[in-house]
Amino acid sequence: MTPMSASKLETLPEVLPVFPLTGSLLLPGNYMPLNIFEPRYGRMVEDVQAGSPYIGMVQPVVPRNDNAPDPLTVADDPELYAVGCAGRLERCEAQEDGRYLVLLRGICRFRSRGELPTERGYRTVRADYSEFSDDLGETEVVLDPDPLLGALREFATRRRMEFDLDRLQALPGVALLNGLSVALPFSPGEKQALLEAEGPRDRRDLLLALMGMGFAPGMAEDDPAPPRVH
Repeated sequence: MTPMSASKLETLPEVLPVFPLTGSLLLPGNYMPLNIFEPRYGRMVEDVQAGSPYIGMVQPVVPRNDNAPDPLTVADDPELYAVGCAGRLERCEAQEDGRYLVLLRGICRFRSRGELPTERGYRTVRADYSEFSDDLGETEVVLDPDPLLGALREFATRRRMEFDLDRLQALPGVALLNGLSVALPFSPGEKQALLEAEGPRDRRDLLLALMGMGFAPGMAEDDPAPPRVH
């Protein structure tokens, strides 16, 4: 699939299939791999491949396990946040066991103007992108990465995490910003706040504030160290 021109906001679908996933953040320009094994979302992938190549990533308001094989969970359709991010299906690999391994590229945030009746088991919303049109040029925004890197060093020390700083220093500022927003272990509500920040500079200010807090709620200094992040 070829990348979408940044000048064609109107090519994004008004009716957007959505994949609810707690704690996962898709931002413009970022990539998100997904392991799809719940049948209704398998049908969603099939329909997206046959039509408009976009899937909306959105969080449930109440944190939960999504795309889970537990039938009690599958039957539950939680309330969703109004703001999510539309991703373009860049790669899809069907597995012998019925799963799909897909890769989404974040394109533009959207605001749900209402959910539509379910026809194939997965959920769809009427998506409005108009207030997020600047997202299409987000990867070109120039940001100084140094404040983020400095805050990250302090955050990593306090949380006993390790980062490949040499690799991170090579990233453009906005790529570093969005990558850290996705990767750092903030709560689902904090992730949603990062998603809904007006633009990259507001997201940077919020991210710096969150990193300055040092610890997520309930995280004590003697808790086991989180896994290494690259």
